[in-house]
Amino acid sequence: MSLLKAAVCVFSLDSDSGISPGRVSYASSKSSSISDDSYGCLAWNIPALELMALYVAAAMHDYDHPGRTNAFLVATNAAQAVLYNDRSVLENHHAASAWSLYLSRPEFNFLANLDHVEFKRFRFLVIEAILATDLKKHFDFLAEFNSKVNDVNSPGIDWTNENDRLLVCQVCIKLADINGPAKGRDLHLKWTEGIVNEFYEQGDEEATLGLPISPFMDRSSPQLAKLQESFITHIVGPLCNSYDAAGLLPGYWIDEERSEDEEEQVEDTETDEDELEEELEPKRRNGRRRLFCNIMQHLTENHKVWKKTIEEEEKSKEKQQADSLPPSLSPSPSDDQIQVIQEEEEGEERQ
Repeated sequence: MSLLKAAVCVFSLDSDSGISPGRVSYASSKSSSISDDSYGCLAWNIPALELMALYVAAAMHDYDHPGRTNAFLVATNAAQAVLYNDRSVLENHHAASAWSLYLSRPEFNFLANLDHVEFKRFRFLVIEAILATDLKKHFDFLAEFNSKVNDVNSPGIDWTNENDRLLVCQVCIKLADINGPAKGRDLHLKWTEGIVNEFYEQGDEEATLGLPISPFMDRSSPQLAKLQESFITHIVGPLCNSYDAAGLLPGYWIDEERSEDEEEQVEDTETDEDELEEELEPKRRNGRRRLFCNIMQHLTENHKVWKKTIEEEEKSKEKQQADSLPPSLSPSPSDDQIQVIQEEEEGEERQ
């Protein structure tokens, strides 16, 4: 499959500022076949059966969630942990429970038209997609995906290869699973509130059972801003960045006008062919196109807000500590100093 050039608005992650929009650059996408006016559409490259499996996996992936983490279920020897040998406990439970429900009644069978081979393939794809949402495997998937599409000598996605397509679908559902910080601010806060309340409930139960309270789950010591900032910096940000750099995030093209300095650089490097092209398409001269992605925009904005919140909380904490200190008192003279003063006074009286 030939590589098609696309104008990609690249976002980078750094330790100081987190997610930040990088300069607009023109890159070759190794992952998607794109037309001039569209971008990041998996439907062009994923067969209908696999695409439907991805949708079904998304619907099933949190079915019958108990509101506790894998670590909690393992620590308490919950029935699900025992059943699945402490491995991807929730993800196995979601998949098995959802499929059990589907197979429990004939009227639930919306796949009746698939033959035996197609059904087995469909079920396999759904299960693999659900199991990929286990965050314990997050960095393994991210490394494999980057080695395939984003490293310097990476081969890119071979859309004729079933394993490559499965990897893309697994990363896609992972991103959909944890994309709360990539939503608009109001919706992001709504999801965050629900998740944090669930965390606090687990923390309460851990305290009752005499277990150590998991990080960020102690309601007596809320750290909401730090939780979200860390989640974006270490988990959501790198995954979004990789998926975006691979040319797979949806977006739309917008026109940007060049600055005067950029115009001068263009004029200095123009050739006869450029001048001819300019005459044919004069509208291109004063502008350029870049891809705008709402997902990355929301992620960047939310990350900045949480970082600012952390700074404000730290300043407020420092001020409270300073205000709580007792007023400074003049140092009391030592006993030796008092004795010296008394001796001097006695000497004066004798004189």
